[in-house]
Amino acid sequence: MIIILMGVAGSGKTTLGKQLSLALHCPFYDGDDFHSPEGRLKMSRGEALTDEDRQPWLEDLVRNMKKWNVQNPQTILACSALMQKYRDFLSQGSTVSWVYLRGDKALIRERLEKRQGHYATAQLLDSQFESLEEPSNAIVLEISNPIERLVEALIPRF
Repeated sequence: MIIILMGVAGSGKTTLGKQLSLALHCPFYDGDDFHSPEGRLKMSRGEALTDEDRQPWLEDLVRNMKKWNVQNPQTILACSALMQKYRDFLSQGSTVSWVYLRGDKALIRERLEKRQGHYATAQLLDSQFESLEEPSNAIVLEISNPIERLVEALIPRF
């Protein structure tokens, strides 16, 4: 099973993913690490990626997810997956459990403004929320809760 932590930039996907992987003793991968240099550059300029930009990234993630599914009983992936069509694409060929990190735009903006060394900046936040299609088939966690509480909420489910 692949546990995908999804949500807008700054929602805490990577932070939660690292902590959850320690608690569940399983590998963690960050979808951001699979973006092309061109995609990272575009986002660092505050430009949202197009579907055309995202397609090779999504294909690479699907290939890796199939491999991870064979190698491990559980794997955690942090991936924005903001639109249903992206979630449908990522669900091909792997058993996926979705966890949606939902949060207030002001809180997320504050987090992004404090974040250093990441190409996804607060400039992207509006486009992230515009693209977001909240999932109907996910565990929903409110990101205003402490990370420890989010991990505790997820452990019994996996």
